[in-house]
Amino acid sequence: MTETSLLEVTHVRRTFPRGGGEELLVLDDVNLSLKQGEIVGLLGRSGSGKSTLLRLIAGLARPQGGSLTYMGAPIEGPALGVAMVFQSFALFPWLTVLENVQLGLEAQGLPPQEIRTRALAAIDLIGLDGYESAYPRELSGGMRQRVGFARAVVVHPNILLMDEPFSALDVLTAENLRTDLVELWGNGKLPIKSIILVTHNIEEAVLMCDRVLLFSSNPGRVSSEIRIDLPQPRDRTSPQFESYVDQIYVEMTARRIERMQRQAAAGTGLDTALNHVSPNQISGLIEALAAPPYEGKADLPDIAYEQELEVDELFPVAEAMQMLRLAEVEGGDIKLTHMGKRFADSELNERKEIFSRALMSHVPIAAHIRRVLDERASHSAPKTRFLDELEDRMAEDAAEETLKTVVSWARFAELFSYDDDAAMFSLENPT
Repeated sequence: MTETSLLEVTHVRRTFPRGGGEELLVLDDVNLSLKQGEIVGLLGRSGSGKSTLLRLIAGLARPQGGSLTYMGAPIEGPALGVAMVFQSFALFPWLTVLENVQLGLEAQGLPPQEIRTRALAAIDLIGLDGYESAYPRELSGGMRQRVGFARAVVVHPNILLMDEPFSALDVLTAENLRTDLVELWGNGKLPIKSIILVTHNIEEAVLMCDRVLLFSSNPGRVSSEIRIDLPQPRDRTSPQFESYVDQIYVEMTARRIERMQRQAAAGTGLDTALNHVSPNQISGLIEALAAPPYEGKADLPDIAYEQELEVDELFPVAEAMQMLRLAEVEGGDIKLTHMGKRFADSELNERKEIFSRALMSHVPIAAHIRRVLDERASHSAPKTRFLDELEDRMAEDAAEETLKTVVSWARFAELFSYDDDAAMFSLENPT
């Protein structure tokens, strides 16, 4: 691998407008360097700005601060030599496989015979030989994503951007496509100099990438970098592979917990945004942890694998359990607390009581809503009463999700009720 720099991202900042003339800061002080011959993974939760960063690199959007330099020149529009594979297949349904793959070359104005030759070669390379005349509707999800890869590869890009390219596929299809791509890359058959992969899957990042950049959220920034010093092909069952997976889990959980603790210590707690996690998800993870072989404690990678959960699915549930004091998350492990074990051993009504006490003690917005309802003669209040308070402290979408989450938790706990048609909170159901 040479040390030729293809891309430099320096102190990049990106905002989006929101209501009231304010701006939502999505990326802040992001730095990234991409060398020739490497695959770099961007790993983090949804909302950390990873896909936004890809759009900036592709020249599809402009930053509000900092700079992006590709092949020594500033990126000021769609960059020649940068191709992207999307999460959705993004194919034209009225075009055949061959016609879809040829599109990028036609836009470059190449001779028809060269277009056809290169398109057929890309189709063959990516494992779709024989499907040239098929339409997208005739293909499985995995085959359609292969068409997306062929369409990106056919232009021989210097940088291939991949935005969660396997997340819409079933587990077996995704694994097959990952393996094929890693093999093609390792054998030098892909006409690409470097790859940037956005993913939520920790094992996928360790399996494919030379370096993994961990992104924090709100705003998104690179919190740490982990170099994966393992030869390809990589063995998922090797102690070295598992060690990297554990290291990433520890890094990500430690930073999330630190942030939650800072928020809790900062003030009333009403500025703590809640990710939407249902009581059923919390109950399910508690039951899984309480059962053999875990007996109340598990490594996060192990429970994630067993329950087939990715970062965006596991971490919000684990964090909710920590907030409710039903579990403790530390050093890549999750352990049920005394109340978590009681919850696991209890019947439904006692579970509701435990959950209700946890909400009142540890979730400030839930306790706040209940106090307001108790104090009002009507024992009711409009949604806007609480939504406005939250929007003073967080983005509109985060405020909506926080209220949605607390409604779900309070219904399970029978702490208060909510009428969505009337947009009113009340004590109608709770005793």
